Amino acid sequence: MQVFGNTAGLKANQIRQLERLFRRRIPADQLLTQELARQLTEISREVHRQVGVLVGRRGDVQHVMVGDAQSIKLPDWGRLRAGRGRLRGLRCLHTHLADEGLSQDDRSDLLLLRLDAMVTIGVGEDGLPTLAHTAALTPVTETGDGVELLDPRPPSQLDIDFELWIREREEALARATGAREIGGREKAILVSVTAGRNPTALEIHVEELRELARSAGVEIVDVVTQHRPRVDPKTVVGSGKLNDLVIRAFQSGINLVIVDQDMTPTQARNLAERMELRVIDRTQLILDIFAQHATTRDGKLQVELAQLKYLLPRLTQRADISLSRLAGGIGGRGPGETKLEVDRRRTRDRVTRLERELKKLGSQRQNRRQRRGRRDVPVLSIVGYTNAGKSTLIRALTRTHVHVADQMFATLDPVSRRLRFPREREVIITDTVGFIRDLPTDLVTAFRATLEELSDASLLLHVVDASAPDRERRIEAVRGVLQEIGISAQELLVFNQIDKLEKDEVDRLLRDHEGVAVSALRRTGLRALLHQAEQILWAGDGERREMVGGLTGLTAE
Repeated sequence: MQVFGNTAGLKANQIRQLERLFRRRIPADQLLTQELARQLTEISREVHRQVGVLVGRRGDVQHVMVGDAQSIKLPDWGRLRAGRGRLRGLRCLHTHLADEGLSQDDRSDLLLLRLDAMVTIGVGEDGLPTLAHTAALTPVTETGDGVELLDPRPPSQLDIDFELWIREREEALARATGAREIGGREKAILVSVTAGRNPTALEIHVEELRELARSAGVEIVDVVTQHRPRVDPKTVVGSGKLNDLVIRAFQSGINLVIVDQDMTPTQARNLAERMELRVIDRTQLILDIFAQHATTRDGKLQVELAQLKYLLPRLTQRADISLSRLAGGIGGRGPGETKLEVDRRRTRDRVTRLERELKKLGSQRQNRRQRRGRRDVPVLSIVGYTNAGKSTLIRALTRTHVHVADQMFATLDPVSRRLRFPREREVIITDTVGFIRDLPTDLVTAFRATLEELSDASLLLHVVDASAPDRERRIEAVRGVLQEIGISAQELLVFNQIDKLEKDEVDRLLRDHEGVAVSALRRTGLRALLHQAEQILWAGDGERREMVGGLTGLTAE
């Protein structure tokens, strides 16, 4: 066994003294013995460096460390996991030359590594142990940070039944963890890196991520941000911030970490291993919301396709993922295939079947659109950023029941209603899935068949949340998605939720964009909206129009 740490400059006999520590054993019911404490302090006094050991539950010394005069570094034991509500199964016993008690680094290591205990032993001038300072983890309370400090005492007076003590401590931690999980709602920390964005943009992104989490039914306990020019290629955040994140996660009792940036498979795996928690990124969160809100067969198939396409490149040997429910059975496995290869093959096969099925459904949808087109009924399609009030608007216009919720992506499946204009004119008005910045590519691809219905629209009612501080960015995000899927229909900007703005701000907004201002919730401005839409829809076949009420297209149908 090899001594870890700062061994440079040590004599051969000093190295041998450190190596002999591996032979030491502590009775299973004792935290520390006087003999081991004395051996540690004598060596520490001689080499003038901190010396320590990591001891397992059976009392065996598993690691020997040597630091400098002020600190000591613990070895990296890789993928050894503690588990939810459990401790690491290792206690750290090390010396302090000045007998200054537990340092902040000691407390941090205790929290970061979920150690059974952290014990520092003061070194007297004669090389003998003075006081042992002990800290251990405990359930977090409103007044406590999860670290309990025991009264300092000489090692010979540490009369703790360690086996009983550690069992009771783990049971208390497990009860606290279980009590937090019984409520049903997941608790999460949000993580975001500026990556070149200014503080205002970061704040907007974090608030949007918070809203996405709320729509998914997740309770946000804390938000961690880091200002750095680019994300860390291994763990998204830097090592110091990651340590802070691990400590916050323990102290807040969360069971989920949500990262604003899209993560690579390596980043996701490294973060999950370091945090010992489930870690998802923004795309996974959006996919989860879509999965919760999909109600029709089309919607469910499209969401599953997007999820599988996201999952496929992230299947690794280490991933704890079983896809046995997707396909296969006896005879389905090729010779020599590993579980990873089988999972990937099953996923690709399922993707192929879903794409084939969605193509068939798309053809059926196209036939319905053609039949509708032959009846020469204009189509108004409502588009816009998610949670801008699109469903509220269609309900206000048609006075029919449409599902409305203060959530992102509450509407996934197209909703169509008939809307009667004055002079016995009639249109079909449809509500579609909302858009968002950086909408996952796999989602756009999976929902392409649904979104292509917008190509038959006579007019797009682009609903904008007028009260959103980043409404200009949201407008561009929606237009970007429309351009990506090849939609070039005419557009009328509809600024909703004007009841949240002052009148002069509404006037300035309309001067800048020449749109229509409404409050779908309070049913104000709807008559002006219908009048504007009527002028555009029935302006005359082939008539050229320029910017009629925010109209960006040129030819009226």
